[in-house]
Amino acid sequence: MSKLGNNTIELTGMVINVMPVGEYDKRLTVFTKERGKISAFARGAKRQGSLLMACSRIFAFGKFVFYEARDYYSLQNAQISNYFADITEDIEKTCYGTYFLELLNYYGREAIRDIDSLKLIYVSLLALGKPAIPYRLTRRIFELRLMVINGEYDSLPDTLKTDTGRYTWDYIIRSPIEKLYTFQIKEEVLSDIENSLDIMMKKYIDRDMNSLDILNVISKKNY
Repeated sequence: MSKLGNNTIELTGMVINVMPVGEYDKRLTVFTKERGKISAFARGAKRQGSLLMACSRIFAFGKFVFYEARDYYSLQNAQISNYFADITEDIEKTCYGTYFLELLNYYGREAIRDIDSLKLIYVSLLALGKPAIPYRLTRRIFELRLMVINGEYDSLPDTLKTDTGRYTWDYIIRSPIEKLYTFQIKEEVLSDIENSLDIMMKKYIDRDMNSLDILNVISKKNY
């Protein structure tokens, strides 16, 4: 975090949710490395030609400059290093990516430094652009590792039926985040992990993800 003076700060993060406010403004949720999840107003971001229009959309990743008041943040400007355009141009990738953001928003906490979660969402979105890695596998790696980061997971569920499934589960839990998306597994093993994760997530997560309903519809059409 950099303090720029006059109550302005610079934070590294990603826009994970956007809500319209009035005719011209937006309310952003930004997941930051330095302060976890924060809410900020982007005033005039819906005006044509606004400098805040491009940086106030989901998936935008970079350095954001905020004015910090007592009880709110106001976005002043940003330097975006990745918009993940390849995701937003593909409906299936967008559904997966939006689900990742919603799950991150669920676990995100305010005023808590969280480098690992930000790193995880970044490499997971990059993985969606790798055709060699199935989207379903990317999704399950993201789910499990995010739950590990937040301390809500089973280290080795009894529901895992295959030796390879157990090995893969442990690999996802223990490997460096940068090495998570470097393998493939057979359909039998992926289904084993999917079943165990579905059961585990029902145990630890107390609400449904709206974006998951859409994702499941899309997935059924494609698989």
